[in-house]
Amino acid sequence: MTHIAPQPGIMDIALYEGGAAHVKGMSNVTKLSSNENPLGPSPKAVEAMQAAVSQMHRYPSSDHSFLRQAIADVYGLPMEQIICGAGSDEIITFLCQAYAGPGDEVLFTEHGFAMYRISALAAGATPVEVAERERVTDVDALLAGCTDRTRLLFIANPNNPTGTMIGMADLARLADGLPRGALLVLDGAYAEYVEGYDAGAALVASRDNVVMTRTFSKIYGLGGARVGWGYAAKPIIDVLNRVRGPFNLSSTALAGAEAAVRDTAYVEHCRHENAKWRGWMSEALAELGVPSDTSCANFILARFASDKEAGACDAFLQSRGLIVRRVTGYKLPSALRITVGDETSCKQLVSAVKAFKDGQA
Repeated sequence: MTHIAPQPGIMDIALYEGGAAHVKGMSNVTKLSSNENPLGPSPKAVEAMQAAVSQMHRYPSSDHSFLRQAIADVYGLPMEQIICGAGSDEIITFLCQAYAGPGDEVLFTEHGFAMYRISALAAGATPVEVAERERVTDVDALLAGCTDRTRLLFIANPNNPTGTMIGMADLARLADGLPRGALLVLDGAYAEYVEGYDAGAALVASRDNVVMTRTFSKIYGLGGARVGWGYAAKPIIDVLNRVRGPFNLSSTALAGAEAAVRDTAYVEHCRHENAKWRGWMSEALAELGVPSDTSCANFILARFASDKEAGACDAFLQSRGLIVRRVTGYKLPSALRITVGDETSCKQLVSAVKAFKDGQA
């Protein structure tokens, strides 16, 4: 056994567990556990990545200028205030590494993304969990939870795994109420699923204490490429670039993301299909006695009568080759997070839940 001890906080980190992808003894399964786009990436993104393979012997761009310019063009943002990372997870890590450490506090909501806690502990900071109100971010509770040690406050809007979100007035109130020296980080991983929502970009433009993060892993269908980005005031971007590795994104990932973000018609198609089948599935499950909050993302949080029923339904779905996500680790033991799939998988899911419910009768 080694006698070399890790930094304080590291051994307090519970290993992150992604959505399951396999069922023992089954080779043909339907995966609805990781909030992936069932339509896959834009064909233009696939083509761009295939073309980039021939140059794999070359180092990738170190400043990601082509991708940052594409993001700036599509979203109407200043290129110099954009940073790219290996998923939005890496941007979250940069923020904790650069702005939080021993003696500092990092706030997040009780059902918030697991990486907020993990990244805070990895930086030596103290994670602080704040209660939500009926699975919705509670601005008053967050402001009350701030202290003079607060350095970062993370909220996902829409939130994962609840699917709920708060409005721009509440976001502005939160930004304006933070202690001096604290940053509000708006995680917009699912922002593209909300028509007309800028994920907080306007708040970043008008305030120097707000950071927006985004990802290519959801609506863009590039989860396997690991690309994300952040938008903040130029001084913050300058700080984050000082802890970013020079070649943190591959050439193929950069090429695919650039093509994906410019294919706005494909994004609109994916948003439309998701809204259609999200509404259908949530209504169909509600009719079976499985309610969910109004979701603004590409999944629903299906709530069952008890922890036992949720676990039993999960096991039954697996027996049918359907994989969803238990969210016990997010303090929602009586719920299952179900990704919105294509028409076939949504109908399979509802049919299986109906069979489960009928079997209980």
